[in-house]
Amino acid sequence: MDQENCMTRVTRAAKRRAVELMAESLQRATKKRVVLGEITSNILGNPNLTPCSGPQKKGRPRKVSKPVVVPLQTPPPAKTPAEDVVGLGIVSRDDADGASDDPQICGPYVAGIYEYLRNMEKEEKRRPKADYMQSVQKDVSANMRGILVDWLVELAEEFKVVSDTLYLTISHIDRYLSKKPINRQRLQLLGVSSMLIASKYEEIDPKSVEKFCDMTENTYTKQEVVQMEADVLKTLNYEMGNPTIKTFLRKFTRIAQGDTKSLNLQLEFLGYYLAELSLLDYNCVRFLPSTVAAAAVFLAKFTINPKKHPWNSSLQSYTGYKPLDLKECVLRIQELQLQKRAGSLAAIRNKYKQHKFKCVSTLTSPSEIPASYFEEAEER
Repeated sequence: MDQENCMTRVTRAAKRRAVELMAESLQRATKKRVVLGEITSNILGNPNLTPCSGPQKKGRPRKVSKPVVVPLQTPPPAKTPAEDVVGLGIVSRDDADGASDDPQICGPYVAGIYEYLRNMEKEEKRRPKADYMQSVQKDVSANMRGILVDWLVELAEEFKVVSDTLYLTISHIDRYLSKKPINRQRLQLLGVSSMLIASKYEEIDPKSVEKFCDMTENTYTKQEVVQMEADVLKTLNYEMGNPTIKTFLRKFTRIAQGDTKSLNLQLEFLGYYLAELSLLDYNCVRFLPSTVAAAAVFLAKFTINPKKHPWNSSLQSYTGYKPLDLKECVLRIQELQLQKRAGSLAAIRNKYKQHKFKCVSTLTSPSEIPASYFEEAEER
């Protein structure tokens, strides 16, 4: 009898457990799973939403042993009002308000990032000497430097490296030449070694040392390139990261587009073209990268629409530059655009004659920029 009672209790317990498992299964089936990137504060008030670790694929549902629990917090309000952030001259109002949907814009952090970059570009250890050709170099001239930069532009095109690599390469070269004299026969070696370093810093798949040697028609051996690479790293104290013209040009070009939904590719490519032209001119070394970037945007807007003031209050506020601050740099770049300087160096001009760049190197600005354009910025 006792055995029968025991068996009855076991059977009832098994039935209750089966019912509980069925109820849990039904509850899980009614829950809607969402992607982490789509989670909002509404999930806290909806028990039928269960966070998962990634997007759902079509087909059989993914089996998860335990639901992933993600702690959710409502971000605290910004301590600085949007108007104050905009006043820093380094962020657009859309970014300050978090209105941009592009996660790469990093809206909540962009003000701090650009303030940091603007301070970094002024650091003496990251700046080349404005007069290094006269004070340091004895066997290298500004013209030789221009020829090297022109060749490096062709090399960058051949290797299909990103433009950040090119700008960083020129930065390394100028900083090195500011510290050590070099023989003209080794100038090209400095160029390829600097691009090798910049490629390792910027590229996903940098070219091998052998590839760089091939591009010099094996003028230099692999050992020589590696030795020069080590010398550059040591001379620059291994501080290879540096804000360049392109760093600021991306932001300033976006601001110059205004509130338009579609990008003006002609304006964007023209700004890139003018900025690269500045790399050819040794006299542009004395300008901060952000100054050159702002000047390139100024001249690009003037070239496209010479009858309209190229600067406005928004650009002045966001970049931190008044038109008069840019005058010397703008006129210098315009001389390059009009081929009054470095006219024989054609790599950049040929590059931007391509249709993928809207043939912007064929555009020229009027020879005279009205003096009024360097006085006051127009209201937006």
